[in-house]
Amino acid sequence: MPKLPFCRRALNTSTYFSQPRLNRVPYSRQLTTSMASQINVPKQDNDMTPNGNTGKRPVVCVFCGASPGTSPAHLSAARSLAQAFHTHGIHLVYGGGTVGIMGEVARTLVSLSGPQAVHGVIPEALLRYERNGRDKNGEVKVEIDENVYGRTTVVKDMHTRKQLMAKEVIESGPGGGFVALSGGYGTLEELMEVITWNQLGIHERGIVVYNIEGYWDGLLAWVKKSVEEGFVSKKNEEIMVEAKTAGEVVDRLKNYTKAEGRFGLDWENK
Repeated sequence: MPKLPFCRRALNTSTYFSQPRLNRVPYSRQLTTSMASQINVPKQDNDMTPNGNTGKRPVVCVFCGASPGTSPAHLSAARSLAQAFHTHGIHLVYGGGTVGIMGEVARTLVSLSGPQAVHGVIPEALLRYERNGRDKNGEVKVEIDENVYGRTTVVKDMHTRKQLMAKEVIESGPGGGFVALSGGYGTLEELMEVITWNQLGIHERGIVVYNIEGYWDGLLAWVKKSVEEGFVSKKNEEIMVEAKTAGEVVDRLKNYTKAEGRFGLDWENK
């Protein structure tokens, strides 16, 4: 797997800044040909013990909104998910925001498991929108309290953000995967991308939608309609699975079964 961009740590803080490495390949070609090799899943059984344990802690990437939503059920679900992660020793990687559902799940898990359990990855351009901390001049604070939100890495673009988060999940222990809490366009885009990567064979991690008060019912209905209309294979219908409680989320990830219709593509050395 190619090396990720070098990360520089800000002086006396827990905030890291991603430093992209120079690459002579044209940027457009990088996006179309190197994405899979950058995050391609290693052979996941190579370092397993006879009982199936890799010795690595599971990491779950949570996609969710920078808004709290209009129903208190959404923030409540974020807290419940963090509690379940704490109970099962799961670490979190997320979009690095301190507001909305993003901030709630991060704060709660840090309060339960400590700052080492949370890693936020946020593009520099989004700091003013997904952070609520301000300095005395009214400027958005880049550094945040590690004891409240965990470690933060600031990156230059969305591509690097998603690459870093996916890599942490893919290289983690059994039970790691991707979860979508309630959110907007960005949450849906991130969710659909990891679903596509799973179908293409780039990774084989579980993908769960935490369906609060029917929030994801429309998406689940669309999947069924797509199967009926012949746009999604029946064998790939359950690449994404549903959970209605935090406990179910953990169970779905732990017992996730690869879809039979996944494409058998070779992404190595491409």
